[in-house]
Amino acid sequence: MPSVSSLKSATIDYAVGLGGGLLYSLSVGFTGSGLLGGLIGAGIAGSVIKGARGTAIATILGFNTIVGAATSQPASASSASPAVM
Repeated sequence: MPSVSSLKSATIDYAVGLGGGLLYSLSVGFTGSGLLGGLIGAGIAGSVIKGARGTAIATILGFNTIVGAATSQPASASSASPAVM
């Protein structure tokens, strides 16, 4: 059974994560969502949120930026055309 203390800590972690995500989204909105924009966004979010939580947020955002850049591919010409029935 979880204690009140552990629930409080998890709720604070969740709120900090929401704040970091909001900062990241705002900064990426201004700088663009590419590799450089993701770097700037992760740096801003990680520097505003101090300590281990800020480090974790910057690390996770950096990882997600690389994964997103590596997996995004332009749509192929065949998938862009409507299906013929």
